[in-house]
Amino acid sequence: MFGLKFVKFEPGLYIFRYKKGKIIAQGECLSFWYYAPSNSFVAIPIGSSDSPFMFRETTADFQEITIQGQMTYRITEPEKTAKMLNYSINSSNLRYISDDPQKLSERLISTVLVATKTAVKTLTLKEAVTSSDTIAQKIYKAVAADNMVKVLGIEILSVAITAIRPNPETAKALEAETREQILRESDEAIFIRRNFAVEQERKIKESELNTEIAVETKNREIQEKKMESEKLVMHKRIEMEETHMQFQISQEEKNKSLVTLKVQNEKMQSDAKAYAVSALMKAYTQLDPEVLKAFANSQMDAGRLIATAFQGISEKAGKIGNLNITPDLLSEIVNLKNKNAK
Repeated sequence: MFGLKFVKFEPGLYIFRYKKGKIIAQGECLSFWYYAPSNSFVAIPIGSSDSPFMFRETTADFQEITIQGQMTYRITEPEKTAKMLNYSINSSNLRYISDDPQKLSERLISTVLVATKTAVKTLTLKEAVTSSDTIAQKIYKAVAADNMVKVLGIEILSVAITAIRPNPETAKALEAETREQILRESDEAIFIRRNFAVEQERKIKESELNTEIAVETKNREIQEKKMESEKLVMHKRIEMEETHMQFQISQEEKNKSLVTLKVQNEKMQSDAKAYAVSALMKAYTQLDPEVLKAFANSQMDAGRLIATAFQGISEKAGKIGNLNITPDLLSEIVNLKNKNAK
């Protein structure tokens, strides 16, 4: 009624209220009554905004690629933005009266385009396709440091590269090359795996052979020690036999010496006896036989003496006329004979 209106702005809009060319109020979430013919407003969106982009660029090896991504930004200094761009809204219908709000995103995308060209021109096709994070980081730094962005009071929140694609023909060639590379790597992996299996088998056989060699070596050592023990025992036995033989030889030599000495002693005794007998016989030869008989008869018993007497009588039987033998004498002779027999 009569041009008096009430307005309430939502969060995310920074409002400048002008009256007679001067700012009478500013801030977020403002609500007030105003008179339309004498009031004007500038509404700066201070929330984050996304600006998608897609460029065709040429790499260092003259290959065309398509880069697709998105930049996120927000206005942090509305005063600068309001001075550089027209964000005025119609006080009657609260709509922007110019297309500058749409031009802000275009200006930023132009800055992104320049930064993308700079980031890609030194990369080959393969490097560009696999370097999305690096390219995005370079673009972010270049745009954030751009003077125009600072003058507009804008903060670049992030730059993301969602896709980097070569043209279809180049993509097929890369796919073929990559496929061949993958197949070569697969063949190499199979070759390496087979070599590894062969190497492991060789190591196993070598380990088994080493084990057998160690066993044979141990057995040989055991046999050698056994042979050495047997040899030592044999040597000991031979030494013992030699010692025993030497002992026997020594004993035989001693026995021989003893026998020789015994023979010599016996010979000496025999010689002594023979000498004594010879001397005795020599002495006997010098005696009268009758004296010898007397000596012999002196050692005889009565029976022998009687027998000797009868023998003498028988020798001189031709000279004896008569011989009387009494029964007493015969009885005495028989008794002496029986006594001698016992």
